[in-house]
Amino acid sequence: MRRDRYYDDEQAATVAINLSPLIDVVFLLLIFFVVTTTFVESTGIEIDKPAAVSAENLRERSILIALAPDGQIYFGGQAVALQQVRGLVARQLQRLERPVIVLADRRAQSGALIAVMDECRLAGAKKVNVATEKHE
Repeated sequence: MRRDRYYDDEQAATVAINLSPLIDVVFLLLIFFVVTTTFVESTGIEIDKPAAVSAENLRERSILIALAPDGQIYFGGQAVALQQVRGLVARQLQRLERPVIVLADRRAQSGALIAVMDECRLAGAKKVNVATEKHE
């Protein structure tokens, strides 16, 4: 006669799958993706940039300032006055030396563009660029 093996309740309760290593791996992957992700800064408005043959991609992080067709200036999605641009750019440059990119709409007046670029230079920006689209 065959003997069946019987388990008592105490032995059955000790059999379990350890999920700790799986959770550790999931957290390590989460940390890896958070650290390696780059966040794109936006100016908060849609700009129709002019086209240029000599346009280049700036890969490093930049300070973005938008100039709307009506002359309104935007920084970080908020409308700002021309007098505030110098202080905003100076605070950003204290953290890290970065180029400033002015996203000027093609219908914006050149006088407003020059005024914004002057304020950026007076704030201490060494590189002030105007954003354009690559013209083929």
